[in-house]
Amino acid sequence: MIGLDLALIALFVAAPVLGDTPAFLIIDYVVAFLLAADLTARALAWRNLKAWIVRPIVWLDLFVLLTLLAPLWLFNLAFLRVLRLWTLFHSEFFWETVGRRYDDTRWEDVIRAIATLFTFVFVITGFVYTIYAGRHPGITGYIDALYFTVATLTTTGFGDVVLPGAWGKLISIVTMISGITLFVRLAQTLFRPDKVRFPCPTCGLGRHDPDAVHCKACGTQLNIPNDNVD
Repeated sequence: MIGLDLALIALFVAAPVLGDTPAFLIIDYVVAFLLAADLTARALAWRNLKAWIVRPIVWLDLFVLLTLLAPLWLFNLAFLRVLRLWTLFHSEFFWETVGRRYDDTRWEDVIRAIATLFTFVFVITGFVYTIYAGRHPGITGYIDALYFTVATLTTTGFGDVVLPGAWGKLISIVTMISGITLFVRLAQTLFRPDKVRFPCPTCGLGRHDPDAVHCKACGTQLNIPNDNVD
C-alpha cells in the first residue's frame, strides 16, 4: 500500500515529462491496475461494504483511479493524486508499520504537518496551472504556478504574477489564509515541548512528558512504555 502511494506521487511528479512518451500510458495503466487491486482487496477485507464505500478516503481513491483509467481526458485533474501523500502520512497503518519508531511522538506530528503543507502547496499549484496556464501571461508553465503559490502562501506578494478576475482573487485569499494556518501549525509542532501520547486513565489528558510518573492534571500514577521515548 505504501509503495503504491509512492508510485502514484512519483507518477504525478513525472507526468509533465512522460506525458508525450509511449511509456506514459503503460506506466499509467500498470499503476491503475495496482490501485484497483488494492481497492478490491480492501473492500473484500472490510466487514461492512456499505460502511467502507462511504468513507471519504475511498471516494478519493476512486477518483484517483478514474484519472488513471482516463489519463488523456482527465490529465488536468491528475494533480489531485498528490492527495494520496496526505492520506499516507495521516494513516495509522503507516505509523504502525514503517513509522512505528516515531508513532505517537512529536515527530509524527511534525511529519504530518509537513505532509499537509506540501500537499496543500501542490493542490493549489495544480488548480492554478490547470485554470490559468496558457490563459494568463504570467503562468506559462508548472514552475510559474508553483512560484505564484509559494509567493502567495508566504504572503511575500512580489506582484509579478497576479491572477485576474474574481476567481483569481478568491484563490489568492484562500491560499494566504490557509498558508498562514498551516505554517502556524507546523511551527507549533516543531517548537512546542516534547510530549508523548499516553491518555491518562483517570482524567483522559492525552499528552505527557516522556519521563512523567504522574499526570499533571489529576496526579494519577502513569505507566508510560519506554519504547515511546525517543
